Amino acid sequence: MSRMKQKYHDIVPALREELEIKNVMETPRLEKIVISVGAGEEGKDTKLIQNMADTISLIAGQKAIIVMAKKSVAGFKAREGAPSGIKVTLRGGNMYDFFDKLVSIALPRVKDFRGTPRKGFDGRGNYNFGLEEQLMFPEVVFDNIIKTHGMNITIVTSADSDKEAFALLEKLGMPFAKGRK
Repeated sequence: MSRMKQKYHDIVPALREELEIKNVMETPRLEKIVISVGAGEEGKDTKLIQNMADTISLIAGQKAIIVMAKKSVAGFKAREGAPSGIKVTLRGGNMYDFFDKLVSIALPRVKDFRGTPRKGFDGRGNYNFGLEEQLMFPEVVFDNIIKTHGMNITIVTSADSDKEAFALLEKLGMPFAKGRK
């Protein structure tokens, strides 16, 4: 069992008490983590797109897929079938391993890091935030990067409200910025 999954099992009683949950099965838990990168102007360069996909695969520990545009949009200069982004969905052990690496290794390595924003919740218990570059992860070798890029990380929980999701992520060690909830 991974370290973060064990930590989750250890915090369940305190979480149930804090949220006044009577049924064990109603306790909020992580369901999946989605890491995505928009291609933007880089979508035209197949070598750069493949390098970005390889980098995200290294970070996630699972193969990333290149997402193709479903239809053409002239305003965004997007053509149907052209690469529009990269994503990887983590579940189970890979999800817990990535979350552990994110909160204990990667986020503390960010320069002038003051915590992740508290306003990234969507009202349904899911949390979104962005990272400006991929170099904070220990697997990434700077010499192998063609161009630095950011990424969006979505943490999907089984919580019914933002309050429950916030309590879960805070107890799991997510470094939220100081201030109002």
